[in-house]
Amino acid sequence: MYSTIPRSLITSRASVLMKQAVRRGFSAKAPAPLEADSGKLATRVHHAMTVGLIVATPVYFLIPESSANGVVGTTFGLAWVTTVTAHSWIGLNYVCTDYVPKVSKALLGPSRYVNAAIAVITFLGMGKMCFAPGGIKGVLTALWKPKKKTDPLKDF
Repeated sequence: MYSTIPRSLITSRASVLMKQAVRRGFSAKAPAPLEADSGKLATRVHHAMTVGLIVATPVYFLIPESSANGVVGTTFGLAWVTTVTAHSWIGLNYVCTDYVPKVSKALLGPSRYVNAAIAVITFLGMGKMCFAPGGIKGVLTALWKPKKKTDPLKDF
């Protein structure tokens, strides 16, 4: 009924765990809404989005042009844009958590607001591209299409 583990081993292990907890700075408060990189759930979601983007990006860009212009292409594009935006937001929060305190701990909060603003602007801009003719695929394809050259002397 009683444990056969020596009491000294239990107390020494407990003191090690307490020292680790103090070093890591455990807190009873919940993470702020802009702390997208806090906790195991955020890490799992970020990694799942990475795998999802690795699979979804080639699929999206390989679908035929006819389906890219329809409802399916727009829906898939919006899902892709949402995932890219969330992935970059969480990733930039990891970068801020690692590097901003080296400059100034007071800048960590404002840097999270900047990250949120970047995410909103990214979502709105790429979301607008989803509704353009051809969707995101059409916009990105147009970047590599050569412009039509016109002969200025042809009109004379």
